[in-house]
This record gives sequence, structure tokens and C-alpha cells, in this order.
Amino acid sequence: MRIGIDVGGTFTDIVAIDDVTGQFHYAKTLTTYPNLWEGVLEGIARILDKTGWTMDQVNYIVHGTTIGTNALIEKKGAKTGLITTEGFMDVLEIGRVQRPNEALYDFFIDNPLPLVPRYLRKGVPERVNAEGEVLLPLDEEKVREVLQYFKEQNVESVAVCLLFAFQNPAHERRIAEICAEVFPEAYISLSSEIAPEFREFERSSTTVINAYLQPVMKRYISQLTKELEKKYGKIDLRIMQASGGTITAEAAEKFAINTVNSGPAGGVLAGSFIGNITERKKLISVDMGGTSFDIGLIDGGIPKITSEAKFDGYPIKIPVIDIDAIGAGGGSIAWIDKGGALNVGPQSAGAAPGPSCYGKGGRLPAVTDANLVLGRLNEEYFLGGEMSLRKDLAYQAIKEHVADPLGMSVEEAAAGIIRIINAKMSKGISVNSVEKGSDVREFTLVAFGGAGPLHAVELAVELEMQAVVVPPICGGFSAVGLLVSDVRYDFVQTMIRSSDDIDLGQLNEIYKELEQKGIAQLTAERFNLQDMELVWSVDLRYEGQSYELNVPVDRGENLGKKDVEKIIERFHALHEKLYAYSSQEEEVQFVNLRVTAIGKTPPVEFKTESLTGKNGAEGLKGSRPVYFEGHGFIDTPIYERDRLLSGSRFTGPAVVEETISSTLVTPGASCYVDEFGNLILTWGEV
Repeated sequence: MRIGIDVGGTFTDIVAIDDVTGQFHYAKTLTTYPNLWEGVLEGIARILDKTGWTMDQVNYIVHGTTIGTNALIEKKGAKTGLITTEGFMDVLEIGRVQRPNEALYDFFIDNPLPLVPRYLRKGVPERVNAEGEVLLPLDEEKVREVLQYFKEQNVESVAVCLLFAFQNPAHERRIAEICAEVFPEAYISLSSEIAPEFREFERSSTTVINAYLQPVMKRYISQLTKELEKKYGKIDLRIMQASGGTITAEAAEKFAINTVNSGPAGGVLAGSFIGNITERKKLISVDMGGTSFDIGLIDGGIPKITSEAKFDGYPIKIPVIDIDAIGAGGGSIAWIDKGGALNVGPQSAGAAPGPSCYGKGGRLPAVTDANLVLGRLNEEYFLGGEMSLRKDLAYQAIKEHVADPLGMSVEEAAAGIIRIINAKMSKGISVNSVEKGSDVREFTLVAFGGAGPLHAVELAVELEMQAVVVPPICGGFSAVGLLVSDVRYDFVQTMIRSSDDIDLGQLNEIYKELEQKGIAQLTAERFNLQDMELVWSVDLRYEGQSYELNVPVDRGENLGKKDVEKIIERFHALHEKLYAYSSQEEEVQFVNLRVTAIGKTPPVEFKTESLTGKNGAEGLKGSRPVYFEGHGFIDTPIYERDRLLSGSRFTGPAVVEETISSTLVTPGASCYVDEFGNLILTWGEV
């Protein structure tokens, strides 16, 4: 038995699977600020109480967390110092001299300020060349002097990023040894361990972010582990990474940057899982929770992974699932700007005080308030009745802050809020797909999160997508993604060579060295060789290009000339697919060699049911007026999802309610319950 925990901005989702029966169980609690571990323990206790399990029956727990994400956004990380090669202290400040992509034409936009201020960035005499040869030995006395200065400045964490340390890490390692002698209480992050690849700015940024978050993650994981052990004894706790794989809690404390966006990564993995069991290989997953709308693209059944992402505007050089997140959730607040136009988000009411209808002190109108006023939510059945919503408070908030100022009815104002949030989400989906070379019309939308299925059909119809899939346990589905994830470690070595100048001996040697690192790591975590998967890839570019494309490599004992030619052919084909052109005659450069070591966990299987349902009558539990764009209020059938049988078909308008979410079936749309319990929504007759 396994438990997955996803701590979100508003709710903490806990999902458990019984590997013997294939049955899922779930619980949902409000996220507990500032002690997030309290909500985690409460959720675990609820799951154990609901299932009758004891913790002895639980094989392991996988935890996705927003701790690092929030610390970065709110700038609440550790006071950090940076040691770099003398003369390179301003790399973080200079960056790429680029405006953010979303503000290319804004002359007044600023890039985010460096996480390390100038007075805490110090250079030390040393020099290694691009081949890894030492040109100038490390000045150890200067290192001691810098570390003593950091100590006096109450620095908590030290980042070390020396020139070409990815080719020869000896100087960085020596700095770590000196730090252990003169400043042992400091946390230390070495670029040669965190991001051992070329590009000075991105490598520096990645190492600094890790150092900035390391104490924060260490404190949280240590506290959580302590509280779990106090209550349940020793537990195998794994932490989700942004790459879509898990690592041990101890590794997460060291590689803190890997945990940023780990919850949303679980959501994309869950979407990929649903696509594979329903045989839909082109999917866009959307997770709409209380504060954000997370979008992931899955093509060929595999989530897209990139090593050129940004966290809160800061570039990073680690493998991450390519996710776009926008401020659009159930808690997103509606407001009127100085020009009198209605806006929604990105500000969110969060968990405390939450939307006005929560009755916890919130007075501003949120998306959840609008859905409640429009009849799309059941005020007596929120969280399965654990929490009652106050429709009167939602009505008053929209009236006071939107309807009256704009001179319209409350219902019109609520519909306007929904229209605007839908437009923001549609644009976000387009950015993640159309602007990256994919035709959104070829994709199915997988919608989950507490609020996602309420908006999914309207979004998919607007974008002309093929269908919508709403999976079981959709309100906590990101936590299911944690359970389907494998253990994953990524290793990289820069080797910049022209394809005509490749040393096959060196190429094979590097791949085997990286592979042995992966095998050693997984062996230490008690994985057998037959449960390991070792994946090779390489970053390639045309000579003169600034950025690379990652291309898969067929793993083999000895790569030869024909293997290199095959890799280059794949690069040309991928370049053609993404950019609509390729240059067969251009010189191709090898840049980074990569090995991903995967420890396979037991597969998750949804129970299947015989297709005995007919028209959904077994799930019908009443009706109520629900507002639909272009139709106004319609008396709408309400179905209980847990009572619907596989094989059932019915047409909209309808609302399908469940304990932790609701699905809106618009007029003209049809709903089919498949053998896995997924709701398959299409337009017109089924």
C-alpha cells in the first residue's frame, strides 16, 4: 500500500492505493500555514482512519510540496553567499541581457533581482580552462577569508560556482572541505554537483537557487520526518521532483531545487497515466486548484521534459517537466481596474481566508463564489458535505465589488468572472501548445483539480479540442501522479564536439561513467538491476545556435559511427517538427551527454468495471437551476458520480458531483463513463 501527498496553495490532497485490490482512497484537508506538516499529518490520519490500515501496511509515502516554490516566489529563502572565480562576481547581475518573454516590448520591465546581493558575491583567485586543466591554483587563504566574512554577515547558505568546474570540480570540492573546517554550520551547494554543465549564468543561477532553498527544505523535511516518526515510527519518505521522478528525503534536502514545482509535475504524470490506459497519446493536462492553473503537454504518452526552464523568472539547468502555470484558480479574486474593466487574478484568496463563500473572513469575490452563484456548485455538498458554502456571502461580495460598480446584475457579473477566467486559461493552454509547435485540435484535455472539471468543456470547445477526460479522484489527481512516479536521478556531462570530430572512445566512456553513477545510486536504494531503466540522450545544436534540442540515444555497449549518424538524423527530424525547417548540410554539435537512471516502482492499475450502465439514471439525485452562457438559468439534472455505472451515457446540461470536485456538462455536450470510471466528454451525440 502506498500514499501520495500533494500540498497545494489551498488544499492538501492525500491519495492511497491498495496494490492488492487496486482500490484508491482519498482525503482532502485545508493546507495549514505556516506549519504545512500539520495538514499532512491530519490527511494521513484521515486516510488511515478511512481505510482501517496501519502505517505498518504502508510501503512508502511520496510527497509533492510547494515549500520551495513558495519560498522562491515570496523571497523567503536563506541568506546566501556566492563564491565564484575572481572577476566573475557579476554574472548573476548581467545574465543574458534579455527582457522576460512576456514583456519583450516593455522598456521599463526589470528582470528579477539576484537572490544574492552584490556584497555577498565574492571572487577567489583560481582558474581552470575549458578542457579542465588548472591554469591557476586555488587561493585557499582567500577562501578562508571569504568564508569568515560570510560568517560575520550571518550567511546561512553558501553557493560555489567556479569557471569550468563542470570539467574539473577539484577546486569546488576543496572549497567545500575548507568550509567544513571554518564554517561548518553553513549549508553548501557546489555547481559541479547541482548543475554540472556549461553556460555560466544558468549554472550560477541554478546553484544559487539550490543554496537559497536548501535550509528551507531541510527544516521542513526534518520536521515532517520527525513528526511522522514520533507518531508512526520510521517511514520510507520520498520527495517528488520537478523532473517527474522521486528521490529520497535525504537527497531532496541536498538537491532542494529539484523539488520546486513537484506538485504540478505529479499532475502531468497523472495525466500521462490516464492517457496510456485510455489509449489517448496526445493530451493536455490541466490542474485547476485554489490558486493556480497548471498546464502540461503530453505527446506520444510522454510528458515533455526540458532543461531550459525558469522558476519565478530565474533560469535553471535541471531536467523539469515543461509546465506552464498561471494565476487562475478557484480562489482567484475578481477586481475592477482604473479603466473600469473587470479582471480576475492572479491574486488569490488562498486557503485563509479563502473565497467569500467559505465564511472564513474573506470579503472579496473569487471564481468559486461565481460558480456558486451560478448554481454550478452545491453549497451543501462541498468536500462531500464536510464544508458548507455560504451563497449569501458570495452573492454579497460579487454585488459589492463587481455588479454594482459595473451596473449589472449579480448573475451577469458572476458570468463575466467565469468568462474572463476561462479566457485566461484558454490563452495559457495555447501558449503551452500552439506556440510550441503543437496543434491543440489534435489533443484531448485531461481536467482535474478541485475546480478544473467545472471549466473543462467550455475551454475545450473554445479551443476546438477533441474531447475532455475527467479521471476518478479528479479533485486530488495530482497525488495519484505521485504514486505512478518512479525513482529518478539525472546525470550530465558537457562534451562540446562537432559531429565530424567525435571521439567515439570518449563518447562511450562518458556514457558508461554516468551510467555507473546511476546504477550505484539505485543500488544504494535497494533496486535490483532488473528493476532499473537507464536512458541515454544528448543535447545537439547546429553550429552557431545558442540553444540545443535533446535527442534520445539508443543505449548500447559501444556506440559507433552509424549510431552517431542515426542520432544526427533524429536531431534534423526533431528540428523540422519544432521549427518547420532543418539544415541537413549544416554542421551539428554535440553539447551535453545525459543519462537518466530510473528505479521502477510497482505499476498502478485502476480497477475496471463491466459496462452495465445505460442512461445514468442510477446516479441521478435531483436538479437545480444552473447558469450557462447563451442560455441563462436552466433546470439541470444533478448526478452523483460514485453511483454512476460504467457504460452510462447522458447529454448536457448536467452537473456531476463528487466528494472533492464537480464536472459541468454544458448543453450540447455528452458524457460517457468508461470502464475505468473516467468521464469522457464530447460535443454532440455520443
